[in-house]
Amino acid sequence: MANAESVAHVLERPGSAAQAHPTPVGCAACSNRRPGWFCSLGSAVLADLELATSTISLPSQAPLFTEGDEARCLYVICGGFLKLTVGRLHDRQMIVRVAGPGSLLGLYAVLSHGVYEVSAQTLTAAQLRPVERDRFVAFLHNHREAQLRAVQCICQEYRFALQDACRISLSETVAGRLGRLLLELSHQIGEQVGGVEFSFPLLLTHEEMASMACTTRETVTRTLGQFRKDGWISIEDSLITLHQPEQLATVM
Repeated sequence: MANAESVAHVLERPGSAAQAHPTPVGCAACSNRRPGWFCSLGSAVLADLELATSTISLPSQAPLFTEGDEARCLYVICGGFLKLTVGRLHDRQMIVRVAGPGSLLGLYAVLSHGVYEVSAQTLTAAQLRPVERDRFVAFLHNHREAQLRAVQCICQEYRFALQDACRISLSETVAGRLGRLLLELSHQIGEQVGGVEFSFPLLLTHEEMASMACTTRETVTRTLGQFRKDGWISIEDSLITLHQPEQLATVM
């Protein structure tokens, strides 16, 4: 867990896995800012956000916070990718989604003075800005633009949850569920590389993708192989490109 108390404790330990990390550029000049995400705020608002935060770095496979813990801090992802899960590690666990640069983690839990509804763990080395609950609330009070963006982020989380439910409930075949999953990942952590093509890093194992598509690892491997054979996708150097997303969208 890395809530406000544990983050502060980690930053005080020299040589720890998560430590203060000087940001090479300010938020306003960051190349990872994405339109519509929280950190795409105006420069003046971002400058105030920077004053209320520090920057931490975590290695791959590091826990950030745990489902059910008190939400004392939220996090802006500046770089790297994390997976959000529900359920306990040694029990049944499901991956909710993969979050990348620009995502805001723990927003609903912090604003509701509740607990984290998911667990977060890094998939790659990651850089984040933790914001303590009281500081974030004060920041929102001072900036109407940030208030509106926070509402948009909560709506975005609702859309992700709806997509997850539709993928599981409405797709009749494994190919349909896996096709929907690839499309969701392309919009959440990918970028458009051509007229209709999208690319994103392949961060999940076949077993993890199987848990999200309600199938088996072997079936995921076989289905991805068929998608590649059909020319719908390609995978090279852990980067997956969707060449025909419209075909993936119509698979039932």
